[in-house]
Amino acid sequence: MSQSSPVTLAGATFTDMTLGTGDQPHRIFLYRPPRPAPPQGWPVLYMTDGNACFATAVDACKVQMSYPSGTNICDGVIVAIGYPSDEAYDPFRRSWDLSPPPGRIYPPFFPDTPDVKTGGGDGFLSAIEDEVKPWVERQVPIDRSRQALFGHSFGGLLVLHALFTRPHAYRRWIAASPAIYWEDAAILSTEQAFLERSDVPAGIELHLSAGQYESKARIAPFHKGRPDEAQRQARALETRTVELARAMAERWEASPGLAGVARFEEYAGENHMSVLPVALNRAVQIAFRQEK
Repeated sequence: MSQSSPVTLAGATFTDMTLGTGDQPHRIFLYRPPRPAPPQGWPVLYMTDGNACFATAVDACKVQMSYPSGTNICDGVIVAIGYPSDEAYDPFRRSWDLSPPPGRIYPPFFPDTPDVKTGGGDGFLSAIEDEVKPWVERQVPIDRSRQALFGHSFGGLLVLHALFTRPHAYRRWIAASPAIYWEDAAILSTEQAFLERSDVPAGIELHLSAGQYESKARIAPFHKGRPDEAQRQARALETRTVELARAMAERWEASPGLAGVARFEEYAGENHMSVLPVALNRAVQIAFRQEK
């Protein structure tokens, strides 16, 4: 009789680490290539929502870097920040970590649980810069000129906040289905202040994306005719993910000196959750694109 064994992800490890002044640890997932680093170190892709994203990104990297002449992808390091859980998400903690200040207080997600607080994004970003990045660089050689940051939904919103307030922290910024509408679309004021600055780093890239069924104009076909169709349509009119992300890319294109820096991509047939594997694959392609 055969005996089952746990599946492991070759080249991958995780470490639970208490960051900043927090009293609960974060889980830091790390993938390192199984070969010596190039002289300048490895490019690195940092990601939020590590529990949901890490394995998909690692597999996408392994498959494509095995045929670099056909994919234009080189090998690299993947770092994903998540939580000590077997679940894909920790809704309570990510609401705080991934949302820009000032934040608000919302009712609990579940009965007999604490109120949900938002606005902890600056502290989370500082912990990545001050604690996670130095830790990663003690584990594996990193090319600091080739760092990328990926996030989806709240994570995409955090990517935008990080870019607008810490533009030198990464070179490539990948915001999938960013929650631009969140808390009265306050991120747009942060963006405006950023675009008025004169010290926007040369060579940065911003990639915005969303699924086809994240538009205010259409919901997924399988949602039509269901009892909650009207509620979903109303939600789509509120979030307007496709429209807001596309408009941001267009503003960048029209801004002096930023033409060609930002682009928007719409993924056919995808909704807010199904878009994640597609967006992760694109993040790997952007972060580990071979340099000419």
